[in-house]
Amino acid sequence: MTPTDLARAAAIEQWHDVNVAMVGATAALAGLVIVAASVNIADIVTATSLTSRLAAAIGGLVLAISASAIGLIPGIGATSYGVAVLVIALLFTAFPVQAALRIRESRDPVNRLRPLKAALGFAAPVAYLVGALLLISGAPAGLVVFAAGSILAIMAALLISWVVLVEVLR
Repeated sequence: MTPTDLARAAAIEQWHDVNVAMVGATAALAGLVIVAASVNIADIVTATSLTSRLAAAIGGLVLAISASAIGLIPGIGATSYGVAVLVIALLFTAFPVQAALRIRESRDPVNRLRPLKAALGFAAPVAYLVGALLLISGAPAGLVVFAAGSILAIMAALLISWVVLVEVLR
């Protein structure tokens, strides 16, 4: 390993505790979102935009779980970490794309703030894509952006879940 590789590995190791915390927090929240949604699942599945928005929220959390868990792999290199997260983030971008399409198609009069609703689902995947590209290019700032992605996933999931449940219970 070159000195640069060693420095990058040390940088990833410094984020160990953050990754452990984020795996636990995002996994717990994903479980809670699924349980909360399951209580009203009969109503949620009747509106495709609600279903796809919840899928985007849960997908963002699963992305955060995956990215943080990959960061815990002993000895993972910065480039490998960046590439793995890039691939996963690209895959999970499908969920907010689907949600945005469904939000746009919905003509329900309570479907206000469509652009904001659509944008929320993209917060975590975009952060992870940016972080991955930074890490692959050799910038350790990608690790900070990954942490921001986890926080954005939590914020987006809470907000999306709350709005969906309020819309169902109206």
